[in-house]
Amino acid sequence: MSAKKFSNPVVAIVGATGAVGVELLQCLEQRKFPLKELKLFASARSAGKTMKFRGKELPVQELGEGSFAGVDIGLFSAGSSTSKKFAPVAVKAGTVVVDNSSAFRMDAGVPLVVPEINGEAIATHKGIIANPNCSAIISITPLWPVHRKNRIKRMIISTYQAASGAGWAAMEELRESTRAYLEGRKFEHKVLPHPYAFNAFSHNTKIDPATAHNEEETKVVNETRKIFGDPSIAIGITCVRIPVLRAHCMSVTFECEKPITPEEVRAIISKAPGCRVVDDPERNYFPMPVDASGKDEILVGRIRRDLSDSTGRSISIFSAGDQLLKGAALNAVQIAEKLLA
Repeated sequence: MSAKKFSNPVVAIVGATGAVGVELLQCLEQRKFPLKELKLFASARSAGKTMKFRGKELPVQELGEGSFAGVDIGLFSAGSSTSKKFAPVAVKAGTVVVDNSSAFRMDAGVPLVVPEINGEAIATHKGIIANPNCSAIISITPLWPVHRKNRIKRMIISTYQAASGAGWAAMEELRESTRAYLEGRKFEHKVLPHPYAFNAFSHNTKIDPATAHNEEETKVVNETRKIFGDPSIAIGITCVRIPVLRAHCMSVTFECEKPITPEEVRAIISKAPGCRVVDDPERNYFPMPVDASGKDEILVGRIRRDLSDSTGRSISIFSAGDQLLKGAALNAVQIAEKLLA
């Protein structure tokens, strides 16, 4: 199956009505993805809805074990439990699955792909290709060309993650809680574990008592090593949820094996596919979620020497990227494009 390429394929979106599913639909349309037919699947409560694609209203169908007959490429974004249950069913039916959940990312037999970094790994798939964690994609895509020229041996990452990473419900909770706060009303948060408006808190995933790191942090560490093909990279990370609707930000300080200057890093990243340097100290203008939202590119700036490293091997950067696009839907569609004949 790994060598199979598709011409004008039948494509299915699983989780079509979710935050990422909607973006998958739009990415396919905006990028003029060549397809014979698009099928939309979701849970029973969403079945019967319609979604617009290329001027036509397409019905949303309830996902079932018989949904994948004749489907060439399945874009999954309905959570790990759905992927674990239905991705093997889809593969058995002859579908190549691009999965946006964490279900298969660390499976040794499943390629974990950012096309700008390791697109060649797609050819090794056995039916499932994993889409990485959004914070991993946005953090490391700008670093890959630096790593190729001067190996990065250590990085410290701090994430500032938007509501979009927790889906539509979290985005709506941020809107409503902000409105309530400004109007002086009480608001009972239900989606996230802490008040969201005008607040910041540690990423709301389970803490591993053995490492004191949460699941999001562990994902970024493990996935970075797998995508880079370098298990010895030392990574420290803190993931935080901030009250922004969409687009994550990343503060990264990285140490290379040999000395490197901010000018060298700026020149390398300025040519990096999928990235755009936004670095204007005179105007104090750098990457912001408001500029990254709705954009395909990862914005990179604050490129400067790490003053704590006297050896000249460490650089700090700040980036912003749309979690729903490059952090999820866009990356999945780019993988699907690599499956085309």
